[in-house]
Amino acid sequence: MNLFTHLGRYFILMYRVFSKPQRFSVYWRQIIHEINNIGISSLPIIAIISVFMGGIITIQAAFGFSSPWVPLYAIGFTTRESILLEFSPTIVSLILAGKVGSNIASEIGAMRITEQIDALEIMGINSAGYLIFPKIAAAIIIFPFLIALSMFLGIWGGYAMGVAANACSSYEYIFGIQAYFEPWKLYYSFTKVIVFAYIITSVSSYFGYYTYGGALEVGKSSTRAVVYSSILILFFGLILTNLFFSR
Repeated sequence: MNLFTHLGRYFILMYRVFSKPQRFSVYWRQIIHEINNIGISSLPIIAIISVFMGGIITIQAAFGFSSPWVPLYAIGFTTRESILLEFSPTIVSLILAGKVGSNIASEIGAMRITEQIDALEIMGINSAGYLIFPKIAAAIIIFPFLIALSMFLGIWGGYAMGVAANACSSYEYIFGIQAYFEPWKLYYSFTKVIVFAYIITSVSSYFGYYTYGGALEVGKSSTRAVVYSSILILFFGLILTNLFFSR
């Protein structure tokens, strides 16, 4: 199947997803359920990865800044910039694409091959909206909180491990994470997060919704969802970086 066929089916599916629901109260219950399923369940892996990556970035920065001409507060500055601009919004989103995206694709794909989606259509329910819209809405709501937590834990992990490893002093690190801070960079990071949340949920739902065959096809749809979501995250990350940093 060629690219234009996929694009056409994707946009038709998204039109159905955002069509006005008959009972919006049902969607609210689903959104709350998906916030727990997509976001809360992802907290442990995000916390562990963020803490250790913050420590790794800090120690590597301290090793790289061995020149006496480089001030030691540059370690905290580098850790902050790396975590806020790229690690938390992009790398964590790629991790979520693997965890959340594969789960969404396999869940909807299993419903398709067991004819549960066909049953919803027979009952007059907009299956695309009922199954996909709550996932997209939940991800857009909860992902910024997850990424904000990742940023905090990454910077804290860098502080704890950097000081423990004698890579820098407490004062130098704290001064570095405060130095030359530009608030618009947070706007850039969270804009990326919202775009990535939509990409992960919508692309994964698309591959799950159009799964046909048996259990083997569900696995293939899950793999395609992760691969294409990851590629689109990197592609749109490049576009947004050019938009925000081209001055």
